[in-house]
Amino acid sequence: MNKAPGTAGFMAMKGDGYYSKATIGAKHVMDKAANLVLEAIARMDPADDGSIFRATDMGAADGGTSVDLWRRVFADVRTRVPSRPIEMIYTDLPRNDFAQVFRMIHGQTDTKSYYPEIDDLYVFASGTSFHQNIFPAQTLDLGFSATASHYISSTPCNITDHVHMVGATGAERDAFTRQGAIDWETMLLQRTRELKPGGRLCLFNFGIDEEGRYLGDTGGVSMFDTFNRFWNELADDGVISRDEYLKTNFPQHYRTVEEFTAPLNDDNSPVYKAGLRLEHVETRVVRCPFEQDFTENHKDATRFATEYLPTLRSWSEATFLGGLDADRDQAEREAIMDEFYGRYQACVADAPEGHAMDYVHAYLICRKEA
Repeated sequence: MNKAPGTAGFMAMKGDGYYSKATIGAKHVMDKAANLVLEAIARMDPADDGSIFRATDMGAADGGTSVDLWRRVFADVRTRVPSRPIEMIYTDLPRNDFAQVFRMIHGQTDTKSYYPEIDDLYVFASGTSFHQNIFPAQTLDLGFSATASHYISSTPCNITDHVHMVGATGAERDAFTRQGAIDWETMLLQRTRELKPGGRLCLFNFGIDEEGRYLGDTGGVSMFDTFNRFWNELADDGVISRDEYLKTNFPQHYRTVEEFTAPLNDDNSPVYKAGLRLEHVETRVVRCPFEQDFTENHKDATRFATEYLPTLRSWSEATFLGGLDADRDQAEREAIMDEFYGRYQACVADAPEGHAMDYVHAYLICRKEA
């Protein structure tokens, strides 16, 4: 049965091209690690047998952050297998702005598309969560997902005094850890079923590295603590209710390398038994481009705050909107969001030191046993 998970009902990155324009750090993550995907394809050594070569970008948002990675990947695939048609399927949740994906693909935005450069290429989209079946069994050659699989299918509980699991403790933290483990195993099993024997799965995941660092918390001001500070402040000031504060929880779990690799290394796990094997794992930190530009170039705190906040808003706003009562009208909801992010921006402009959204990822390459 294809049951739609709870997160799918409200999650979407900010549309109309806002996400990829604001979230250039996510693009840097992919561009700097594209070689891992190309090396996986080389090991795959696909046969030039005329069959369809199917690839997917799962959790692709508007497609802009991964466009240059796919330009390199498809150029490589076309050289290796000139007789094979290439199918590209962008996947994300039903509320995703797929119109922007296709506007980008067909050259109707200021993002350079790879589509005119690759012969015999066919682009599709699926509004289906990666926690569900997306493709028929053994029809996928190359699965890819970046900065997406930290999202869990549903929030297991409200967090009493924070908005993210990194700030949770005790039973609440344990509940997110359990849900994260279940969803990670489910996602891996779905992809293993869909991959052809010898196919590859390339996952660049937000996580907690060996030094305990994670997105927005690499030694400076904690981004999620700052989110929590101002959301709680809005509740104290009566802008939102205390119940709305409690209902605001990022549907995310940041996994450690051990949590990522456990289903792939345990020969008793369903994932291992299904034939998925770990080929490569590493962690990297990619520096926040806005903070880097501020500290190394322009030194203008107001400019930094103005350029920095949109990248936070591009992916986090859906969660804060999701915590608001449904009976609030659109104008009221937008005003609350502007007040919330405005307070954060003013904080950064006033004291910019330590603010940064450094990207902390675990990079996994997996193969389906032949």
